[in-house]
Amino acid sequence: MSTILPMRVRKGLLKMGRDLSIARKKRNLTASMMAERIGVAETTYYRMEKGDPKVALGSYAMAFFVLGLGDPLSNIVDASLDDQGLLLEAERLPQRVRRPKSERPL
Repeated sequence: MSTILPMRVRKGLLKMGRDLSIARKKRNLTASMMAERIGVAETTYYRMEKGDPKVALGSYAMAFFVLGLGDPLSNIVDASLDDQGLLLEAERLPQRVRRPKSERPL
């Protein structure tokens, strides 16, 4: 699986795993304590810290919650911040807008 991931994606997952490890250590929590609080096996938690792409997104979300990092996943794909999507949407706007026939005066 990791061989088909683009390099930027792999690096992003590795960085997130390292950051997760640092945040845990700053709070003096063991990996075992984190795994228990998140509700995953200890081996799964270690895979998270290594940036394994096969770990469920929900496990990462729970780890952020346990560490008190808020809800960073809620704005990842925020439609109002999607510049590419907004541009595509603007291109599809009609040239003219007419009233439907049922609303036109006689």
